[in-house]
Amino acid sequence: MTSHVPIESRLRSDGEIATEIKCILSDVDGVLTDGRITYTVEPDQSCRETKSFSVRDGLGIKLWMRSGFHFGIITARKSPLVAHRAKELGIEHLSQGVGDKWAAAQTMMAAMGVTPEQVCYVGDDLPDLCVMRRVALAAVPDDAATDAREFAHWTTRAHGGQGVVREVVERLLRGGDRWNEHLTKED
Repeated sequence: MTSHVPIESRLRSDGEIATEIKCILSDVDGVLTDGRITYTVEPDQSCRETKSFSVRDGLGIKLWMRSGFHFGIITARKSPLVAHRAKELGIEHLSQGVGDKWAAAQTMMAAMGVTPEQVCYVGDDLPDLCVMRRVALAAVPDDAATDAREFAHWTTRAHGGQGVVREVVERLLRGGDRWNEHLTKED
């Protein structure tokens, strides 16, 4: 696998990277979930979709936002489950049913008052590349598609839906000496 990330970008310390990042934008399926979509048939023959989200990701997102940083979700699919999870976590920036993730990211960044140089994007597949190529930090889960892995600065140990965002948040907060402030707080 050939990386498209310049060597100098891969050699920077977590501390150097963390001082720049003010915002995390994330995909849903394959990052906040394991990428599977489960349908059940209701008695009236309608289909019901289910998704599973990691509690660790939820806490990581809350800690990130408590530290004064921005978090947003950009997803190509549209699901009331994602809207419910975002509301539950206090995520104000949510864009669903997106065809052009870069355009959605630009709109979201403008609303947050951040530039691409201050953004970490967490994605896992081809639709995410348009954002990953343009932000300061691109992260992917361990089981991301090959092309996404080639454009990533960071690859988590976690698979999609198993704490990917938590791992990114923790690495950034530790790198920026912000992790310890959360160790004495109760959630």
